[in-house]
Amino acid sequence: MSGNRKRVLWADDEIEFLRSHIMFLETRGYNVTAVYSGHDAIHLIKEDPKAFDIVLLDEQMPGKDGLTTLEEIKEIVPDLPVVMVTKSEEEHVMDEALGKKIDGYLTKPVNPSQILSVCKNLLDSKQIISTQITQKFVRNYSDTRLAMSAAMTAKDWMHLFEGLTKWDLELETVEDEGLRQAHAGQKSDCNTTFGDFIAENYGQWLKGENNPPLLSPNIVETFLVPRLRDGKKVYFVVLDCMRLDQYCAIERLLRKYFDIERNFYYSILPTSTPFARNALFAGKFPIEIANEYPDLWKTPSDDESSLNRFERQLLARKLKSCGLHYADDPKYVKILDASDSKEFLKKIGSYEKDQLVSIVVNFVDMLTHSRSTSSILQEIAPDETAFRSLTQSWFQFSTIFSILKEFATQDCTVILTTDHGSTLCTRGTEVYGSREVSKNLRYKFGENITCDERHALFLSDPTVFKLPAFSLNSYCIIARENYYFVYPDKSENHQRQYQNSFQHGGISMEEIIIPLAIMKPK
Repeated sequence: MSGNRKRVLWADDEIEFLRSHIMFLETRGYNVTAVYSGHDAIHLIKEDPKAFDIVLLDEQMPGKDGLTTLEEIKEIVPDLPVVMVTKSEEEHVMDEALGKKIDGYLTKPVNPSQILSVCKNLLDSKQIISTQITQKFVRNYSDTRLAMSAAMTAKDWMHLFEGLTKWDLELETVEDEGLRQAHAGQKSDCNTTFGDFIAENYGQWLKGENNPPLLSPNIVETFLVPRLRDGKKVYFVVLDCMRLDQYCAIERLLRKYFDIERNFYYSILPTSTPFARNALFAGKFPIEIANEYPDLWKTPSDDESSLNRFERQLLARKLKSCGLHYADDPKYVKILDASDSKEFLKKIGSYEKDQLVSIVVNFVDMLTHSRSTSSILQEIAPDETAFRSLTQSWFQFSTIFSILKEFATQDCTVILTTDHGSTLCTRGTEVYGSREVSKNLRYKFGENITCDERHALFLSDPTVFKLPAFSLNSYCIIARENYYFVYPDKSENHQRQYQNSFQHGGISMEEIIIPLAIMKPK
């Protein structure tokens, strides 16, 4: 018997009328063993539980009927696929078969193509899909290399990164480590080229040149203000530090409840909460916030908990500048932990009359930072695939998901986004000079600081990127790709602690290219 031919056990008391079906299967590469009863099928499976790859089982046989035989087969070999073939179209028969974990269900009369189809689906689908995915991946790999060799726009990079992220999810289903490594290598190459693209274009975008994409300060005016002017009810939900792949994982769950339009924008630099999220709510760049609202701006040297204390006020002033006046500031809720989310869910009815409710959820950011110091989380989520899966698992059973499902029962629009993403840092690069204003591992402010400029973007004048100069001779460096900064005297300690950790603040597709979903209840 050829080792690559699939082995079929077919039990039917009228098996002699199925000889043409059996011959058809055998010409398609299957070996078929035919028996006349459930008793004979059980006997052969007990004799050698590994003898067959699939069982075709008539439901109406004398002696042991199909359902009884099915139950006994599953007790002997729980993972052996069993397909019920029956003349009965009664729903209760199908329900009972499904309850006993049937793998397929066909109603007589069946033709040979139906039998072949169900066998292929249960036995060969993984291999067929894997082969097709491999062929598709090779074509896409070449298309991506070709795209990067041409002049790319900000929109092109959004499209390319979305495609790479789709492959992140697609390759989860394929047992081919070589493909995953090839994909990871291409993403790394893309991030190198993307870093050059940002260095060349970001400063021009801030001047309104080189066809700038939507940036953090444009989001409120582009997506919230028009809907509020039209009198629409809006929930503005910001999941702090959410990568595109994490968003894609939870979008699968949300599509059951919402019609979703996916958009993208670019986070400002540095891709970190004090800058990107304040800019998101204020509709202004950090230097503009610092100059116009000095009472609402905190520098990175201030207490970490105070960096985004005034988002509600910044949003209210932005809306007022757009001609939207409210008696009180629009509702703003910050959800830091499970108790906060449960409290919000309990009071969700009290927010229905508010036209705008902004909600910042900190869990993904907390998970990202906690992983750096928790050996348990590092074991649970050792790489990007596992980290994405962990995020999805949290979301699926979270109160946040329950809150969004409650929104889906209302006449509203939910705008779901984030302020920045994160990247998996695997390479340390040394920084020299005075100690920085910021403690972030992906960007530094300080006097006379320097580093290897192959690994970072160097700004002798931060105001060129519309960032405040924290002192007269303040420089700024922003890490590229997957580098993180270490000081020479702490290099070994930092590398031990932060090697293979998720960080944000720097220049990578994962941190800069941001998903924004417009969700309308179904």
